[in-house]
Amino acid sequence: MSVPEIAPRRSMAGVLVVWAAAAVIAVLVGILAPDDWRAAWMGVGMGLVVPIAFAVHLWSARSQGFVQRVALSVLGGLLVMGFIGVGLGLATLFSA
Repeated sequence: MSVPEIAPRRSMAGVLVVWAAAAVIAVLVGILAPDDWRAAWMGVGMGLVVPIAFAVHLWSARSQGFVQRVALSVLGGLLVMGFIGVGLGLATLFSA
């Protein structure tokens, strides 16, 4: 017999937290990494987003939709970092 949840936690909050973490990581890479190494460090930053997504969604302690939430978090983080990376690339291209 399963016990119903009294007050289910919001599942999109964890997704948004991961997207925000991806944006912060991308901005930090843009600030701290040299121009020649920025693309490589973006890959490292994306590698950090994956365990952050797992940790955030494991912490929420909801098994329903876990794989979908993690996938949405990682894919959204990839898109966020991609858009910021394109912006950084264009800024580097036009600043020289």
